[in-house]
Amino acid sequence: MKMIRSLNLAAILILIPAQVAAQAAGSAPQALNVKPQPPILITSCGQSPGPAMLKALMPKPGVEVELNGLAAAADLKSGKYKTLIIVMGASLKGMGAAGIDISDELKRTTALIAEARNQKMTVIGAHIEGMKRRSQGAAEGDTTDEQSIDAVAPNSDLLLVYKEGDSDNRFTTISNGKKIPMIRFDRYPDLQAELRKLFMK
Repeated sequence: MKMIRSLNLAAILILIPAQVAAQAAGSAPQALNVKPQPPILITSCGQSPGPAMLKALMPKPGVEVELNGLAAAADLKSGKYKTLIIVMGASLKGMGAAGIDISDELKRTTALIAEARNQKMTVIGAHIEGMKRRSQGAAEGDTTDEQSIDAVAPNSDLLLVYKEGDSDNRFTTISNGKKIPMIRFDRYPDLQAELRKLFMK
């Protein structure tokens, strides 16, 4: 009996490192295979303060960037922009002030991404406000934040994500499942540094 128990323990000890290695491989970040270029258009999916925050963190001077929280597909048809950044996260107050709701935002976002593809633009999905801009911080029954994520993240070429907002691996799962590279940052100065790497020559 003691021998059987010893053999079982040995088998478990052999399996544990293999399982850990498999889990680590499954959560490995996707290779960064995109090089976005300015000019950049930043918009919102959900009318949160995130787009204005992101614009304030963009490298200055030298990177041409425009903020239009209600950008429409028609705004991309000129071919002026090379990169579209859509900031995920919904604000009921922000949408109310704009006279729209989440269904309007989702339709606009879908059309924007489709036109960005037509223009061969790079599409970046950004979630920079953490868990306070996730369903965990929303009123009961409010799923607008998660709908915003579903509309943007799986359809992006690159994800920029505040690490604290990925504490449940929501974005990691999308990144790995769709093979979308993701840059996670711990602090806003770190995001600034990443933006310089992405957009400065």
